[in-house]
Amino acid sequence: MRTAALTLLLCLTGPAWAAQMSVPALPGGVLIHKSVQSIRERHFSDLVEQKTDYSCGAAALATVLRQAYWLDVDEKHVIEGMLAYSDQDQVRVQGFSMLDMKRYVESIGMRARGYRIPAESLDKITIPVVVLMDIRGYKHFVVLQRVQRDWVYIGDPVLGHKRYTREDFVKGWNGIIFAVIGQGYDKANALLAPPVPLTAKERFNGFSPVQDAELMDFGFIQSDFF
Repeated sequence: MRTAALTLLLCLTGPAWAAQMSVPALPGGVLIHKSVQSIRERHFSDLVEQKTDYSCGAAALATVLRQAYWLDVDEKHVIEGMLAYSDQDQVRVQGFSMLDMKRYVESIGMRARGYRIPAESLDKITIPVVVLMDIRGYKHFVVLQRVQRDWVYIGDPVLGHKRYTREDFVKGWNGIIFAVIGQGYDKANALLAPPVPLTAKERFNGFSPVQDAELMDFGFIQSDFF
């Protein structure tokens, strides 16, 4: 939705470029080349980034259609599609609604359903869905990717991949999920496996020493350990 804070964030963001890093790995200075990903690229991997003030709903919906159904759509495509079925004056003031998204989804031969569910049922959601959150007083559409234990993983069109504690998510969520239903759903889509947050705490919690037997599997010899 339109907010000064979101607009500022969009103005500050710039294009991110994939790159390759050359690493000396073999005797004689032989290099191997490995693709690297910037932190910004990682934040938005598999997500459609919001480019305009009113388009969080379009970007969130495009993310679901691209990743879960492999449809070749982007934010601009979805905006144009929704404008054809919405009150454009109202959109200029309030942004797109779930009803606008529903009409567009049905226009491309798919079904869309909005469900009000209790917070206790979040764990039962097994597909990526669009939800409306209140973030510091601003209404904002995001993609709910998965719920795992006490964490809710979100694909935010402005901020990228985020995760909230269940308690914090419920505080800002209006209790409704918007689900897209149609042919060609990919049960192994990338949205169901969001990237792990890049924090030192996460790395520490996931750290475990490599055992000698495991190193042997990678071609080390026993004398390397003495």
